[in-house]
Amino acid sequence: MAIDLRLRYDRATKERAAAMFAEGLRPAAVAAATGAPADTVREWELTYRACGRDVLLNMGKKCPTYDYETRLAVAREVVDGGSTQAEAMARHGVASLPTVKRWCRLYREGGAEALRPRSGGRPRGTGARAAPRTREQELEARVRKLEAQVEYLKKSIALKAERRSRTGRRP
Repeated sequence: MAIDLRLRYDRATKERAAAMFAEGLRPAAVAAATGAPADTVREWELTYRACGRDVLLNMGKKCPTYDYETRLAVAREVVDGGSTQAEAMARHGVASLPTVKRWCRLYREGGAEALRPRSGGRPRGTGARAAPRTREQELEARVRKLEAQVEYLKKSIALKAERRSRTGRRP
């Protein structure tokens, strides 16, 4: 089982960062003050600007799901419209930059259909059940099974007899 080695920051650190973003400080200054890496603080800032303080403080607890229309609008805005990813995040309230990057990549590779939600989980069976067997088919299957058992027993008896003849022992 894999162990998650990513460092997660507590609520107090994120609250300090949110207060600094509200004051207008840049991510480099916030990173220096909180001790978090600059890349992490940049993502926090994008989330703060796009969705606000509450979403930033609840990051990492539960992943929001977005409908097809939102995914398509964000991807079209970035890929076709020339908008930046941060602007699209802020306009549509998407909390995660990697999510937007993945949507844009999928849209470039497969178009709008690539963003459609896929069903998850194990696929169901064929759906069509085999027709119930007739009495004749059941009896044929039973005969085949009994014939196989008889053949098995014959081979077993023959092997035992062969062993007895090699060793010279009698039962």
